Amino acid sequence: MSSQPLTLDTLNKLRDDFYKCPKNELAQNVCTRFDPFEVAISKRKTDASLHVYNIKIENEGKPVTNQENSGRCWLFAALNVMRLPFMKKYGIEEFEFSQTYLFFWDKIERSHYWLNNIVNTAKQGEKLEGRLVNFLLKDPINDGGQWDMIVNLVNKYGVMPKKCFPESFSSRRSLHMNAIIKTKLREFAKELREQVANRASDDEIQATINKQIGVIYHIVATCLGTPPQLFTFEYYNKEKAYNKIGPISPLDFYNEHVRPLFNVDDKVCLVSDPRESNPFGKLYTLQCLGNVVGGRPTAYNNQPIETLIKAVKDSISGGEAVWFGCEVSKRFERKNGLEDLDAQDYKLVFNTEVQVGLGKAERLLYGDSCMTHAMVFTAVGTDDDGNPRKFRVENSYSDKEFDKGYLLLTEPWFREFVFEVVVDKKYVPSEVLEVFQQEAVVLPAWDPMGTLACPVCSKE
Repeated sequence: MSSQPLTLDTLNKLRDDFYKCPKNELAQNVCTRFDPFEVAISKRKTDASLHVYNIKIENEGKPVTNQENSGRCWLFAALNVMRLPFMKKYGIEEFEFSQTYLFFWDKIERSHYWLNNIVNTAKQGEKLEGRLVNFLLKDPINDGGQWDMIVNLVNKYGVMPKKCFPESFSSRRSLHMNAIIKTKLREFAKELREQVANRASDDEIQATINKQIGVIYHIVATCLGTPPQLFTFEYYNKEKAYNKIGPISPLDFYNEHVRPLFNVDDKVCLVSDPRESNPFGKLYTLQCLGNVVGGRPTAYNNQPIETLIKAVKDSISGGEAVWFGCEVSKRFERKNGLEDLDAQDYKLVFNTEVQVGLGKAERLLYGDSCMTHAMVFTAVGTDDDGNPRKFRVENSYSDKEFDKGYLLLTEPWFREFVFEVVVDKKYVPSEVLEVFQQEAVVLPAWDPMGTLACPVCSKE
């Protein structure tokens, strides 16, 4: 078939057909003045969506956190889940773990992991202009991440209270710090590939990486501050009694005071990827996806979406909040914090369906869907038969948005745009846990199931 140009007759007919329907002109008048996403909002749906649930965790975390203009959602969501049993145990009314602390170590470890990938791909004969090396060079460092990467950081570096290592300008607004690091990493990649091409020894290459990481550490420490090796945490409990923990290291703080309440090694990641190429009941990983050399690999236990929904309900019924990854922007009504397939009526405005015209698998295949944001489930609303109908979601965009920082996410939306959940293994059937014993199928580095570890999912 040869391509045909658009003719003036065709375009004139399109114009005439558009204006034959008065509703099209009304939609045009409105959409040329206002955001089309806002124009399409269904008032009927938002009015009927009540933030009320019959199954909730005992207490939600305070304050509502704010990742600001950074892509640290995965860290915020993980620490938001982790703080709940800690606050209960120690009787603290408001508390945050330091997101900047794990952010600092992720930047160092992620850079080191990336440089080693550059060396490994060079040794494997991957060409500079090849797809894999091109993918690595396109975005050497970013703010996103996956659950197993959190496990690596916490087990190696521990955690600490936010008051003991607070935010900095570049933790709140990471774009320019990342730009500096990316430029240096690409410069270092050239040096390492040249060393491999010149058959430098492994010791020589390792010495170069060590020197390069020294430069990266200097940049990150300058922008974020240097985490303390020891800290003292002083606080008042709910009875206004003074308490103190420390001096103590972040790793000892985690092992002694947090791990008995929330052990990251007891949590497992379940995903739902319905593509025919990736059958359910199989274990998957992604090429070059990780943050700590020698650390726990990223593992995806692929299951039907019903398995994820049940795991979330069982976890919340057991009093435990749930970390999850989704594509947050689709069918999202921001003002009221509603994630629902009917939140917007695009067909009414544009005479065509938008965002759900393809099935979930097809959206992954055609590049119209991927994980972009991590948040926390804290409650479930069920029907009379106990089937989940809606979920309460703690976000990290501050309490100034949505329902004081919380979203309402419906079960149909969950099926289409939630891709992974992290729950305690005790809420997972034995046959599903057995999948983690499989040898993981390696997906290419650019597979859409790895995107949560790539984008900057800031609130703007």
